[in-house]
Amino acid sequence: MIFRGFSRLGAPLRPFAGYLPEYKNLLRLGLPVMITQLGIIVVSFADTMMVARCGTPELAASAFVNSIFMVAIVMQFGFAAGLTPLVGSLFSRGDSSGVGGMLKAGVAVNAALSVGFTVLLGILYFFIDRLGQDPALLPLARPYYLIVLASLVPMAVFNAFQQTSNGCTDTATPMWLIIASNVLNIIGNWLLIGGELGFPRLGLTGAGLSTLLARLVCVAGIVAIYLCSRSRRKYMDGWRMARGAEHRRRCRTVWTTSWPIMIQSGIECFLWSFGGVVSGWFGKIQLASYQVVNVVAQLGFMVYMGFGVATSIRVANYVGLADWRGVRRITVAGLHITLLLATLASLGFWLFFHPLVGLFTPDPVVQAAAVPLLLPLILYQYGDAVQLTYANALRGTGIVRPLMWSALISYIAVGVPAIMALAQWAGMGNVGVYYSFSIALVSVAVLYRISFSRAVRRLEAGPLIVGVSEGR
Repeated sequence: MIFRGFSRLGAPLRPFAGYLPEYKNLLRLGLPVMITQLGIIVVSFADTMMVARCGTPELAASAFVNSIFMVAIVMQFGFAAGLTPLVGSLFSRGDSSGVGGMLKAGVAVNAALSVGFTVLLGILYFFIDRLGQDPALLPLARPYYLIVLASLVPMAVFNAFQQTSNGCTDTATPMWLIIASNVLNIIGNWLLIGGELGFPRLGLTGAGLSTLLARLVCVAGIVAIYLCSRSRRKYMDGWRMARGAEHRRRCRTVWTTSWPIMIQSGIECFLWSFGGVVSGWFGKIQLASYQVVNVVAQLGFMVYMGFGVATSIRVANYVGLADWRGVRRITVAGLHITLLLATLASLGFWLFFHPLVGLFTPDPVVQAAAVPLLLPLILYQYGDAVQLTYANALRGTGIVRPLMWSALISYIAVGVPAIMALAQWAGMGNVGVYYSFSIALVSVAVLYRISFSRAVRRLEAGPLIVGVSEGR
């Protein structure tokens, strides 16, 4: 009914009429993912607000630790996203046994990678006093660091199951699990941060323990669903049959498809984490305000991500059917939606920025330091929306190497010097950090768009098995 109503508006909407079926498909898949992402934001909001009530040092300490772990967490999520084109292509062809075998390989490879991240970040723990932060923050940061470290492997296992569900066009199950875990996390925060109902008052450490418990419950829930659900029995039959050389081949396929996405995700996230470290060079007030605005900024990014994931799923389905016109059509439809969402997000930031900032910190000094970040925050929304659409479309094709090289050029070769030039050399502090994000995002959006067009032409000329070609 909504789309019929729009069609009566006449000629201005006629160019979009051919995309209406794709808009519907993206909304069906993207809305649950968007709700999931917004649920994650709610928890991030709750964590930030509750920790901020403990004091600015606690808020700055959490920003410092989260900036370190953000890279590993995003790289794990990016690595798991490599399962989407693999599972989506198998699902569109009705290969349930192959889906189950790919899930088993995905869990094995994702868990092994996460163990590696845990070891590396465990070593880094002994050197965090050398990262140029205020020494007064370290007693608060150290226990929180160890608790977040313990949550990496459970997150990786959940990511593998979640991306498999997404590839099978079931985006609702992970949504409900994450919503439930988010509620548990908020309750845990209330009990442990402030010491309610007789629980110990643990402050930042309590926030970490609550998050760890919620993540463990989430992974236990999705594993239980796959083991007990009749609708997923066909996938678990494929899991049990996957062994020997075939299982090892699938593990190599998962690795081949996933590691460039992981590197791309990590490089992108590194720029924001590096921005947090640079902001810390200018004192805890600038670091705390940077953390608060980053949490606000996630409102836009997580909403775009929901429809980016939907675009990736649909592209993978069309690739499995060798429908190249459908691949292009769904990507353009996804771009339309994310650009509309970028406009709405920018308007929301402009109208409600001050109340949002006030939710996360009662400190008027931190609130004042956040105000200059509003304009650069709005400025980079469109670049972020475009790059996210084409990045996910590329993931759906299975030709993922260009993601890594484009990210290296834009975020490292362009973004890092831009941060140093504007924040350090021009003396703009965290405001310069935020303006540099727009420069990097416009660069990567252009490169992803070019790479996507080349990838589709390559597939159209001679389709390859998704994710298997080493040359990708």
